[in-house]
Amino acid sequence: MARSAVGTVTRDDAEGLDAALTDVSEKMVIVKPAANAIRILKFLVEAGGPTRSVTISRSLELNASTCFNILRTLVLEDVVEFDPVAKTYSVGVGLTTLVGNLLTEGQRVAAAMPQMRDLADRFNITVTLWKRLGPDKIVLVKSVPSPANVRIEMAEGQRLPVLMAATGRIMAPHLGWTRKELKAAFKALRWQTPLTFEDYWDQVEAAEKCGWASDQGYFTRGVQTIAAPVFDRAGDVAFSIVGVMLLGQHEEGALDEIGVALRDAGRRLTAALT
Repeated sequence: MARSAVGTVTRDDAEGLDAALTDVSEKMVIVKPAANAIRILKFLVEAGGPTRSVTISRSLELNASTCFNILRTLVLEDVVEFDPVAKTYSVGVGLTTLVGNLLTEGQRVAAAMPQMRDLADRFNITVTLWKRLGPDKIVLVKSVPSPANVRIEMAEGQRLPVLMAATGRIMAPHLGWTRKELKAAFKALRWQTPLTFEDYWDQVEAAEKCGWASDQGYFTRGVQTIAAPVFDRAGDVAFSIVGVMLLGQHEEGALDEIGVALRDAGRRLTAALT
């Protein structure tokens, strides 16, 4: 016989409770749409990249129409993302938001990989994710190389001054520094192509208006970078998502398209990474 805080439980009571629980479990009903939605999410996570609806339905042996309708619902709930050009689906940042604080930063960064890979494939560029580190540094935490045969690859873990390259132009207004402090920090930087602080600041202001910044070979000669911010909950720039390519690889119109795509990705990643 066992005692509890609410009284005494006999062996007969315990056996009756076990029988009741067994009876309940036997009568449980599997809701197929819910189960199939979970199967689809698991499949997309394991796939690790954008996947077409027909591939998902065949792999999971689901009716094509049922699979499509579930995917469309998941897209509306922001847990799956749809690429209207490639007609593919991938895990959305809303899924990361659902689990929130249960994720480590490494897992949050890993959740950004599908979007980074999609951008790299779409524009044939290397896509990197930089994190602000302390008051005056940024560190490269993730890099997805371009699928092109000739490409730029970057080693994760490298650090740069916070004002450097395209990322610096989106970080500058959010550092809490005076213009005099910004100018002093700028003068300490080494640019491969000379750049005045006045020109740099004009580019900072332009970046604030359009939501993304560009560095055309100033940081590294022959290399073009385009960066967009990922804000934290306080409204500060916590990360930047950056496209890295050869200078002249894309025409001006394509650069604008890349900038907008990075800006939109940065907005989506704000919920996932911070």
